[in-house]
Amino acid sequence: MTREEARKKAEDLVRQMTLEEAASQLRYDAPAIERLGIPEYNWWNEALHGVARAGVATCFPQAIGLGATFDTELMLTIAKAIALETRAKYNTYSAHNDRTQYKGVTMWTPNINIFRDPRWGRGQETFGEDPQLTAQMGCAMINGLQEKRDGFMTAAACAKHFAVHSGPEALRHEFDAKVSKKDLWETYLPAFEACVKDAGVEAVMGAYNRTNGEPCCAHEYLMNDVLRGEWKFEGHYVSDCWAIRDFHEKHHITEAPEDSVSLALGAGCDLNCGCTYQRILNAYEQGKITREEIDRSAVRLFTTRYLLGLFDKSALDEIPYSVVGCREHLELAYRAAIESCVLLKNDGTLPLDKKNYHTIAVIGPNADSTAALVGNYNGTPPRAVTLLQGISDFCFANNIEVHYAQGCHLYDNTPPKKPHLGYFVTEGVIAAQNSDLVILCVGLDASLEGEQGDRGNQFPSGDKRDLLLPETQRILIEEVAKTKKPFLIINASGSPIDLSAYEEQAKAILQVWYPGGEGGRAVADILFGKAAPQGKLPVTFYYNENQIPDITDYAMKGRTYRYMEEKPWKPFGFGLTYGEAEICNVQSQGFSAEKTGEGKWHIAITDKAVYQEAGKNGLAVTVTCTTKYDTCVSEILQIYVHVNGTDNEVPNIRLAAFGRMKVLPGKETVKTFAIPAKAFMTVDSEGMRIADGDGADIYIGFSSEK
Repeated sequence: MTREEARKKAEDLVRQMTLEEAASQLRYDAPAIERLGIPEYNWWNEALHGVARAGVATCFPQAIGLGATFDTELMLTIAKAIALETRAKYNTYSAHNDRTQYKGVTMWTPNINIFRDPRWGRGQETFGEDPQLTAQMGCAMINGLQEKRDGFMTAAACAKHFAVHSGPEALRHEFDAKVSKKDLWETYLPAFEACVKDAGVEAVMGAYNRTNGEPCCAHEYLMNDVLRGEWKFEGHYVSDCWAIRDFHEKHHITEAPEDSVSLALGAGCDLNCGCTYQRILNAYEQGKITREEIDRSAVRLFTTRYLLGLFDKSALDEIPYSVVGCREHLELAYRAAIESCVLLKNDGTLPLDKKNYHTIAVIGPNADSTAALVGNYNGTPPRAVTLLQGISDFCFANNIEVHYAQGCHLYDNTPPKKPHLGYFVTEGVIAAQNSDLVILCVGLDASLEGEQGDRGNQFPSGDKRDLLLPETQRILIEEVAKTKKPFLIINASGSPIDLSAYEEQAKAILQVWYPGGEGGRAVADILFGKAAPQGKLPVTFYYNENQIPDITDYAMKGRTYRYMEEKPWKPFGFGLTYGEAEICNVQSQGFSAEKTGEGKWHIAITDKAVYQEAGKNGLAVTVTCTTKYDTCVSEILQIYVHVNGTDNEVPNIRLAAFGRMKVLPGKETVKTFAIPAKAFMTVDSEGMRIADGDGADIYIGFSSEK
């Protein structure tokens, strides 16, 4: 069904509704209109990394881990799997007349906000700090969720939170994010623009905060000038949950709920997640809104429902419950976990040779933690293979004994009902002393970083105070290190943690994010060489002492790899693997490329006319890779650009293109990358994207290090 056909059907349907009926459909929990054959529908559904909060579903790695794959093809495949499970659940729940929250097919995902501050608790929900990576991964997810089957979308995606939203969580209901037009169009809007113009996302969700004084759920410039005007967005706009209530209770820009209704609906916020649109009829009676505004939003919402085939019979109705958590999807989750894990340090100890170890100690608060697998906005995995279970299963099959010890509480130095500080540490030390190797499983979970109001935690409203492990875990690592036993660190977190203090002592450091239900199996296979770590950092890993600007400062100066002025602990795009790929040739339409270092190449565009041509049509770069050793290698080739001869360029380099290259021993792998025209443009102080330089440098390699 085309959008035009769906809209006409929606207009015909809304035309038959009374005022009260039409108004009722603008709530997230839309009631049934039985006389018109309209069942109740709940728009609030989640699928950040698998169908969430609706019972059992395949749990893929957290979004930040998916960002670490740098793999849009994998993301597309995962999103298609999520869409199938979404429909299967909708079909079976509806058959039982259960149409309540989290059981529909309008999924409020992906979160394409920019992870600009490493302390932000919800950064784990994003694809990282880079607009290009975020745009490409976001579009892939949208395309997968919205794949058409039998003429209808399998599910509807929603790009959130529009716009300029990334903490602080504690202030989000009242905060005004002040941002320049340059930063707005250079950093905060590009991913949204791509999701609307390139992927055709069906919905956009407004953020809680104000941006430059206007609330994001009633922002004339963002919603009408940009979204519906310049970008030609035709879908529906939904508020974040209870964000419209914030207009009068937190932002104090309106006096009463009816005024908030008028402001939001008038600006084009079609759907209210919250309670304020329950006052729509009051606002109408007071002359603050019109029937035309109500009908306009109702038509947009029913257009989406028709595009989803919710009033038509189709093959989507036949998707069976058996796809939920099926073997194929579990294997996909395992593959995603492999591709997401980032090896930060390795002295050659990994992969482990099973013949060299008789006893291994697995120690730490995240060793046997399901919470450390799933992150937030998660479903219940059909099976949750913890790090301990994955390692133990491998060791049991290979006659290696495992000593397990919790070692410490996740964050509390004085656990309740424990007789003294460090109650668990001694057991951890004993396990280490009686083993050939120690695997320390540390990090965070969603009780320490996440969304404001989700649950009580040690850190303020889900945001972190610093970039260090909780003190109790630092004590554990230090005590284990004193045993002089060789140890590895596995860190599970949704955000950067500074582990540099242990880099010299640890044999290896593996960042596993929140790796999903199959995470323990994937990590064990990486440790013992059945698979190789394949992820790259989608966020900069700062030193804790780096001077990061205040989290309330939305200027990009000093933030992320594009603007930072200090050396990070580990740079954006960094990640080791087993074996080593080598770039042996780079070609680009007659340009000469030079090798500048191990795995690093450079192309200089010095002719202004040639540069301007690239700014109009883009540029193709062909890269040839081989392996140095007799090992298959899967690497992420990254291409960065820096425009010369203009003050509008960012201080450092910018990601322009990327892709996975699988290189077989004894063979060359050749891949052509398209650098888009906008990569050769800069953004001026008015937010205009222009090709105003006189040349450009192109850097090709396996990380952002030049």
